[in-house]
Amino acid sequence: MLPADLLTAEAEALAALQQALASTPAGRWTVEFRFQGLRLLPVVLRLHGALQTAGLEPRLLFADMGATALARRDAGATAATIASFGDQERLQVQGPSEGLLLLVGASQAEYEQVERICTDHRGPVVLINPQLEDATVGIGAVARQRRRGFLAQWQAAYALIPQITTALRRAWPDDWELYRLDADGYRLVAGFERKPDGEQQEQALSGGQSSGLGGNLKALGDLIEGLQN
Repeated sequence: MLPADLLTAEAEALAALQQALASTPAGRWTVEFRFQGLRLLPVVLRLHGALQTAGLEPRLLFADMGATALARRDAGATAATIASFGDQERLQVQGPSEGLLLLVGASQAEYEQVERICTDHRGPVVLINPQLEDATVGIGAVARQRRRGFLAQWQAAYALIPQITTALRRAWPDDWELYRLDADGYRLVAGFERKPDGEQQEQALSGGQSSGLGGNLKALGDLIEGLQN
């Protein structure tokens, strides 16, 4: 079932992430809230605080110093546990780090930096709203190598991804769920063990039948849009 509001989604994400972290002590996880226009910082700070209350002592990392300073300003008593990706790399020069890391908004531009941080970290890592794949390099040897290597390590602990007339949801350890927006609200259409691509979603929405050229073009458009968002 889709959450009724953002706070409900945050509670779901916290519960799913705690289960995921308990299952794999040094796992690599993602959390996604893909709402258009969402102010992510308050969501991240609430998740950070809830994990601290649960005794997990997470270190919250941002890509640049500006975002880091803004987060520290709003974090209050937890500001000391907030740093930048560069701060984390400098810390790891002394040796591999431990504990829980939360990396916010890592983009394709930070791909190599994020990979280095994770390689030199012994504890669990959570990427929040990552964008490590770039649609402009979506094909080719580099993209294939990344998907089979570093990117293949990650599992979705929680995802809530509204689209134009559909929505995707995943709360670990349950399957991915595809919902369709009908006149009376969202209706569950299908479940998937892995995140469905555009073609798989289109087939599920059409009852498993091939959707033809028009449907295939729509699926390709959805895929490109998903990579860009």
